[in-house]
Amino acid sequence: MSRILVTGMSGAGKSTLLEELARRGRRVLDTDHDGWTLADGRWDEPRMTRLLDEEPDVVVSGTVENQGAFRDRFAHVVLLSAPLDVLLARVAARTGNDYGKAPHERAEIRRYTAEVEPLLRASADVELDGRRPVADLADAVEALRG
Repeated sequence: MSRILVTGMSGAGKSTLLEELARRGRRVLDTDHDGWTLADGRWDEPRMTRLLDEEPDVVVSGTVENQGAFRDRFAHVVLLSAPLDVLLARVAARTGNDYGKAPHERAEIRRYTAEVEPLLRASADVELDGRRPVADLADAVEALRG
């Protein structure tokens, strides 16, 4: 049992990976939903602290400015990555999440991929190619759980 953070750019496949892990019976949390991420784009720190105090075995997904404050609470940090053209194609085609459809949001994804993804890569234990089949990605995350 362990806590794992899956992070990466919009369109990398984090939500799809969490859906597969949940289908397999794993406890997952996508912090893009249900008020985990505040209006300023940061995690609700007291709420995240409570979750991590109470859940010894959870896969959390998100990419926020203050995620580093919780780095020591996760046994593994997984960077899910994909080339920029793949990210942009995925956000343009996805349903259920409109982020990335507007031109200014696509520009943000380009900028975040250039500026933020290298920081995520430096703090990650593992980098997985988000173009791999979701079942393979879920297997790789499951292997980290021990």
